[in-house]
Amino acid sequence: MNRVVAVGKPEDIFQPYINTPIEKLLAYHNFGAEHEVYTSAQLLIGMCMDNRKRLIIPDNFAYIIRTGGGNLRYSEFKVSYAIAVGGVQAITLIAHNNCSMVNLMARKIQFIDGLVENGGWDREMAEDHFNHFSPMFEIGNEIDFVLSETKRLRLRYPGVMVAPLLFNVDDSRLYQIREQ
Repeated sequence: MNRVVAVGKPEDIFQPYINTPIEKLLAYHNFGAEHEVYTSAQLLIGMCMDNRKRLIIPDNFAYIIRTGGGNLRYSEFKVSYAIAVGGVQAITLIAHNNCSMVNLMARKIQFIDGLVENGGWDREMAEDHFNHFSPMFEIGNEIDFVLSETKRLRLRYPGVMVAPLLFNVDDSRLYQIREQ
């Protein structure tokens, strides 16, 4: 079964997202819905720092945390802040295809060489840095990771809706992820 589901028209939006900020996000980004005016965030978006992704949303609509792979494990205080102080009732985690945090080990030499050449690092220090941190940020498969992170956040914040989505860098559209 294909877990990635296109959102080409409003009727494609999964029922649990209807009348939520997730529906509005999909409408703004995929359908070009007219932007409403917001004075406070409706949603927390966790997404990758990848430069190929840009969301089409109104000002003040969402808090956005961008990290490698969309990994929020080390941004939990920020998530808690958005919920506790910002009052958001929904989170969407947006994975994307062709993520560089997948198979991070394959980029080890490039990473080390880049820190040495561009960052002015000593080679041994750069290698130690990669070896220490890469296991924390390797995400494996994009879809599996975003589903596991969705589950983790639902357990951590049971009063908040958490929705996994996928940004396709080839067509710049958001897709839903079918959970099994």
